[in-house]
Amino acid sequence: MESKARQISIQLDFPVDILGALDVTQPQLAARMKELIVLELYRERHVSSGKAAELLGMTKYQFVQVAAQHDIPYFDQSADEVTADVAASEQAGRRRAG
Repeated sequence: MESKARQISIQLDFPVDILGALDVTQPQLAARMKELIVLELYRERHVSSGKAAELLGMTKYQFVQVAAQHDIPYFDQSADEVTADVAASEQAGRRRAG
């Protein structure tokens, strides 16, 4: 039997104008704050995209889309890094074949 992860609950006090800044209603505020926290945890590489999606109750694909809306890339390698990775993979493949 799978056990449910333990959870914590926190209370944060903000001025009412935070609702306008985030363009949410008071009932939507907790979910929006959770989303922003999880996005930042992902951006700082404290959680994977899969874990972030799980925390927000969405698919990994949906999370990647939400992250993109916040200019958080799913792939964070530069073009040079990708090229180097491809070259290393091709070289490893040639060594195995030869």
